[in-house]
Amino acid sequence: MNGHLGTAMKPLYLLAAATLAFAPAAHAEGIGAEVNYGRADGHWGTEIGAGYAMDIGGFSLTPGGGVYLRDEDTKLYGRVEASYTLPASATIGAGVRFSGDNTRPYATLAMPLIPKLRAKANVGPKYYALGLTLGY
Repeated sequence: MNGHLGTAMKPLYLLAAATLAFAPAAHAEGIGAEVNYGRADGHWGTEIGAGYAMDIGGFSLTPGGGVYLRDEDTKLYGRVEASYTLPASATIGAGVRFSGDNTRPYATLAMPLIPKLRAKANVGPKYYALGLTLGY
């Protein structure tokens, strides 16, 4: 690439970077569903759940719940997540999962695969899961 062309393009690169940095985050509000596989309550199993995302001042607050299928047993769980979606990128946040007598805080990260479908990971003390989220 010609050195003069690179210098001429520099203002365009800066404009593109500023546009992405200051663009409003793409938050979705509404119902969503999740399927995760992971370890919780000392057992491996599958979480199948749903929630409702609400936009609050640039962040998303998502209460939800579902069933945790493990070792031929089913347990109910609830959760609350607070997250922020970076412009055209990942969603990062924190949550709390409630199941029986166990309350587990966790960090969450989701990456878009296609519109309305994201790969998601939750990691916390004695709890971790990997799965898919549809909606929100």
